[in-house]
Amino acid sequence: MSTAETIDAVELAEIYTRRWPLQENIIRDFLLPLGLDTNHGYSKRPVENSEVAKKRAALEKRLANVQRWAEGARKRSLNASKLYTKRCKLTKERARELYRVLNDHLMELEQQGMEDWRVRKTIKEEKAVADAEIEEYQQRQWKAYETSNQEHRKCERYCQEQRQLLRALENLKAHERVMYELDNQKDQVMTVFKVALVNLVMWTRDHYFPESYAHATWKRLAPFFHLPGLVTQGQDVVEVSLRPFNDKRYNQDLEALCERVNAAAPCLPDGRRLQLSVQMNTVARPILDVQKRRVA
Repeated sequence: MSTAETIDAVELAEIYTRRWPLQENIIRDFLLPLGLDTNHGYSKRPVENSEVAKKRAALEKRLANVQRWAEGARKRSLNASKLYTKRCKLTKERARELYRVLNDHLMELEQQGMEDWRVRKTIKEEKAVADAEIEEYQQRQWKAYETSNQEHRKCERYCQEQRQLLRALENLKAHERVMYELDNQKDQVMTVFKVALVNLVMWTRDHYFPESYAHATWKRLAPFFHLPGLVTQGQDVVEVSLRPFNDKRYNQDLEALCERVNAAAPCLPDGRRLQLSVQMNTVARPILDVQKRRVA
């Protein structure tokens, strides 16, 4: 794309032509023919299901808290119940003592010969004071009773939640799916080899094939790599004699390929020079000594 108002058509075509070698389509063209998208297998090992582990951890944490809270509520309820019993006893003892004092005072006033209306008034006033004190004892008593009931209800709720949490953990375990960690090292190694093969093919194309093959993909290059022929191994030279195509144009390209390889004089890893040629006579020849010649 350009922001210029006008652009030369030839220049535009050259820009797009220069972009072609950089396109990912070139690699994609090698993808399927060479099997770059093939999975060569993998190993696996069971691992922890992370999602289930998170849920289990949350449930177990909540269960531990609820168990602790239930135990605390149970203890507080028991202590409040004991306190209620103790305060009931204190209330009865205090009420008995106050009414005993009140009766003694009544008998004392009667023995003194006080008028009846004065006795009734005095005893009534003293009884009101005693009842007020007893009421305070009873309020503390019922406060302990309510605390005991409240903590008991808490304990019941916590116990109910414990059962729900335990049931949820059992269901989680029953429906848990086994997760596996894939070891695709083998597939990665094979992918590296295949990418290396693609790079080797592209390097061979760029260095030895004619200019018309500059952007050729594997589909066009494959016939050259699949050519049969004979390999003759010498002390200093390894000669590969390739069988020609049935197509004249392909044979011209093959001869150009051989000329460029021979001109570059590449060497094999053992130091011997590689030389390519095209068989001029396609009639079957006898196989020579296997030490010097073998079918390619």
